[in-house]
Amino acid sequence: MTLFGKGEGRVCAVAAAGTAAEMSRQVRRASRSARTVELRLDWLHSDDQRAQLIHWLKAHRPASVTFLATCRRKEGGGKFAGDIACQLYWLSQAREAGCQWCDVEMETFRELPEGFLRAYPVPPRIMLSIHDFDRTPNLPRNVVVARHGLVDAVKIAAQAKTIADSVRLLKVARRSRNFVAVPMGDVGMPARLLALREGSELAYAPVAEATAPGQVSLEETLGLYRPHLLDRKTQVYGVIGDPIGHSLSPLLHNTGFAARHINAVYLPFLVHQLGDFLKAIPDFGVRGFSVTIPHKQAILKHLKECEPLAEEIGAVNTVVVRRDGSLYGSNTDYVGVLRALQKKLSIRGSRVLIFGAGGSARAAASGLARAGAQVCICARRESAAKQLAHAVGGEVIPRRALRAESFDAILNATPVGMHPHEGISPLSARELQCRIVMDLIYRPERTKLLEAAAQKGIATVSGVNMFLAQGFAQWEIWTGKRAPEAAMRRAVVSALRWRS
Repeated sequence: MTLFGKGEGRVCAVAAAGTAAEMSRQVRRASRSARTVELRLDWLHSDDQRAQLIHWLKAHRPASVTFLATCRRKEGGGKFAGDIACQLYWLSQAREAGCQWCDVEMETFRELPEGFLRAYPVPPRIMLSIHDFDRTPNLPRNVVVARHGLVDAVKIAAQAKTIADSVRLLKVARRSRNFVAVPMGDVGMPARLLALREGSELAYAPVAEATAPGQVSLEETLGLYRPHLLDRKTQVYGVIGDPIGHSLSPLLHNTGFAARHINAVYLPFLVHQLGDFLKAIPDFGVRGFSVTIPHKQAILKHLKECEPLAEEIGAVNTVVVRRDGSLYGSNTDYVGVLRALQKKLSIRGSRVLIFGAGGSARAAASGLARAGAQVCICARRESAAKQLAHAVGGEVIPRRALRAESFDAILNATPVGMHPHEGISPLSARELQCRIVMDLIYRPERTKLLEAAAQKGIATVSGVNMFLAQGFAQWEIWTGKRAPEAAMRRAVVSALRWRS
């Protein structure tokens, strides 16, 4: 038995707010799904607000929840401006209100006499926390809690600048007991979600505002990633890219796994350097991954084998990790483009302009050329446009000529206009001389480019259709099963409309 029980008890909901009223609302909300809640007393604006929360907790504390009180001083990376005496006072008040655990940062712990905390009336179970918000420091092979004095658990939270940093912290969790591993930052987020599987006692998730970089909301943690259900048999998949925060691929694929009751999870990996991720594949147990900007072409040289069409395209968006660790690449982007466009256009014999010359553009161009379209390429880099046009037997159209040319369809294959930069369009309305405009961007669902096209009376095709089709194909490559398309589509469309 772990310190915080099994299952959902190991996901710690973080309640953090400036007022007692808001924090109590967060506690009520958290207690509907979580069995462990951290109270960030240092986030409350004043001692009066802290007193109000303690008073509320004494009267309304949910009996089924284990509470962990934290009143982290500024010296330890928190918001509490008081001294150690004041900090310990509020922790003792938390004990009176029924908190079973307290978190005391190393900056406070090292200033107290040995054994002092056990004699002081703070909550009976003590977690010693060590934070490094700048980097992942040199780590011990394992942590033996007894060496740190009279505490019940040790937490190390460290900023992961590389995926390798997060792997080092997970390895400590694997070898330690009564230990909490918290890889911080967007790069460390997948390891944060896998920490419970590796032996960490807790994984933290904010009820509302994030209290540390790289946190995933309580709702997404429990509903989408379900880290408390992951085990050594869980198959790990993911998407690699830079940026990656906009991606709805985790929602798409995890919905599919849940619908088909498959023990698998799909995680977003922010990858600055491709080699950093590739070295970590065995440590995470990755079985396959999606590839997005800017790695679709660079991944080719790391593959042992590649689907002939993907090799011809010169870009890969889907990778299978074989049992021997070798990588097999394929491309489902072209499938998504063709399926989405075929509903509005007879592709054979049509004249289609692709704006862009990256990995997605290469897939679209190859797929359309194979389907019999006359492909035209326009890109910021003329050399890249010429290279792609030559590869598919197409022609290059300079940007300055767009107003005078006409096309059956124009496809945007650049990231211009993608969340969080929705306010811009890659092309002006006067450059849209066509019957159909398709944007490969799916978030937002209706981009500025599509709005401009619609205002001119041009038919539009959202990138959502392409995203779903290529995602279904990926899911089936990895699982060997038919994708639950209806459930996956509902989840993505609902999320896009809710966020718009």
